[in-house]
Amino acid sequence: MSFNKITVVGNLGRDPELRYTPQGNAVCNFSIATNEKKRDKSGEMQDVTTWFRVTLWGKQAENASKYLTKGSPIYIEGRLRVEEWTDRDGNNRYTLEVQGTDMQFLGGGSRNEDFSSDAGPEADFSSSRASSGGGASAGSGGATDDDIPF
Repeated sequence: MSFNKITVVGNLGRDPELRYTPQGNAVCNFSIATNEKKRDKSGEMQDVTTWFRVTLWGKQAENASKYLTKGSPIYIEGRLRVEEWTDRDGNNRYTLEVQGTDMQFLGGGSRNEDFSSDAGPEADFSSSRASSGGGASAGSGGATDDDIPF
């Protein structure tokens, strides 16, 4: 058995680019940067940035293009692929590519929406509360202190 899954949490390096295939399927491409601190050989702390190229499809692609901009924090799950290529000087180069299967917007914001590929338990919980009459009504404009579980 084999398994290829990666989780990347980082910031967009550029605005998303949305396009459509001839069949009408939405495709969105953008890059994500992750940062970590490591000690170099002399013992000094250095920032190390790793770049990932991300591709999203369908409704996720449209939502990414609509809501994300350069610098936006994001959580991506997907399959990792390493693309090898040769630059103009003849050097072998490598690009980390992620075919995104799940996306979550991070950071502040007033939206309380889930744009993942499949609705998780949170969506089931909120819809069952709304249908059972519990919690805030759809027109109330947001959660009250009584709605917060802690």
